[in-house]
Amino acid sequence: MKSFGKILFSLFLLLAGILIGGQTMIVMVKRAGGSIAIARSGGTNKMSALIDAISTKYVDIVDVDSIIDLALPTILEELDPHSAYYPAQETQDSNDELHGSFSGIGIQFSVQDDTVRVNSVIHGGPSEKVGLLAGDRIVTIDDSVFAGKGIPSSEIVKHLKGPKGTSVKVGISRTGEPGLIDFEIVRGDIPVKSVDAAYMIDSETGYIMINKFGENTYFEMLTGLAQLSAKGMKKLIIDLRGNQGGYLGAAIQMANEFLPKNDLIVYTEGVHNPRSKTFANGYGHYRDIPMAVMIDESSASAAEIFSGAMQDNDRATIVGRRSFGKGLVQEPIEFADGSSIRITIARYYTPSGRCIQKPYGESDEDYAMDIVKRYERGEFFSADSIRQNEAEAFQTKGGRTVFGGGGITPDIFVPGDTTGFSQYYSTVVRKNLINRFSFKLVDENRQAVSSAGSVNGLVSWLDNRNVLEEFYRYAQQNGVSRDNSLSAAARKQMRTAVYSNIIYDAMDMQEYIEFLNQDDPAVIAAVKALKEQ
Repeated sequence: MKSFGKILFSLFLLLAGILIGGQTMIVMVKRAGGSIAIARSGGTNKMSALIDAISTKYVDIVDVDSIIDLALPTILEELDPHSAYYPAQETQDSNDELHGSFSGIGIQFSVQDDTVRVNSVIHGGPSEKVGLLAGDRIVTIDDSVFAGKGIPSSEIVKHLKGPKGTSVKVGISRTGEPGLIDFEIVRGDIPVKSVDAAYMIDSETGYIMINKFGENTYFEMLTGLAQLSAKGMKKLIIDLRGNQGGYLGAAIQMANEFLPKNDLIVYTEGVHNPRSKTFANGYGHYRDIPMAVMIDESSASAAEIFSGAMQDNDRATIVGRRSFGKGLVQEPIEFADGSSIRITIARYYTPSGRCIQKPYGESDEDYAMDIVKRYERGEFFSADSIRQNEAEAFQTKGGRTVFGGGGITPDIFVPGDTTGFSQYYSTVVRKNLINRFSFKLVDENRQAVSSAGSVNGLVSWLDNRNVLEEFYRYAQQNGVSRDNSLSAAARKQMRTAVYSNIIYDAMDMQEYIEFLNQDDPAVIAAVKALKEQ
């Protein structure tokens, strides 16, 4: 969350996720129909005439659908950066992510040394029910060998996922067992969680991290809030860093939980969509709890709607770095073959009247590289480097000035931390040595790490074992010479990277986040802001 490597990772995640096919803020409206029907809906029939001519007059037999698939992305690129075409598989994957479940066997795995290793088994899923364990190696799938072949992860997922109710046979190699153990697993619904963590940071401050705005996000959040309330929560931090958005309705539901009656949450407007305002209904259970909301350059779309509603109503302190800047609303239109388009139908506006969509239209490359340019000019490290559009100044409910035209600027700026970056760290990450070492250590010591009981208990076990020294020796054995000149900050970064990976492999995402948050400057700033309220 705070290292140079993670900052670079977030940049690539943004470009790959937000611009190429990640979550966008969409309205759940689906229409049936084909591509030709859309082509004929315009003012002219040129596209329709061309398609008809190719179909009925061209010298050779042509797959017209393939031509349309090639043409649609080009047409949509002329509109805005977020209107896009999605092939059938991408549409299905995106829908699974936002609907909150998909059909599969319920494991998380990695491929190391050409071996499919089960990192964790999802609680209550099909694999747990038949007896698969973390640390198992998948050797065969439906009698086909999947070990030692350099098979990509995507191919493995393709064989393990499938329609609910269908079965798949796997052959498992397990430590201590002389031969393969065969399991037949009936695929079932696997939940895709929106809430990665919900725990008490201190005796009165609850913390919730939300990774997307899907169909189940609101109910997951309510469950987390109820658990925290039972533990004495009096203040709340909501972490939306890295949250690239999702459904508009989910963001509205969440915002409604924290705002008093008749506070404006958001309004949308487009040429073909008259202005539509959404107000809080006053039934939220957490309208008075002191709040901080954390954002960064990866927070986009629905995450910005929620943050903007909290900021413009002076309801929460916004902590972190300036958000992505996506103020466009997409509507999905699905086709009979499973593919779809998402077309921008409106802009959304925060309660003060600002559209936080950053400029686009001059150059697709400039738009795609905006986050990188922010980094290059120092915006990640200094609030003074943030470029505000003075012509887009608005007032919050309490009279504070906020700006539109380029994301949500936090009330409390927290710079990125690159002091721990080193060439040694970059090399071991590039060679995937941290992940490989972590899995190996956990796999060989499952009883010990399981008995640790808590994050702090496991950290103590790792400290007593001097695991960081073990890693340095492991890296040396794998071709990376030890760097004895590492600064104190660099050594701390190495410890954080190694320990956090081990904690994730041994426990789960929540414990991983809990460990990282202990020294996270943004979390520390949010806690401090709440104490001062």
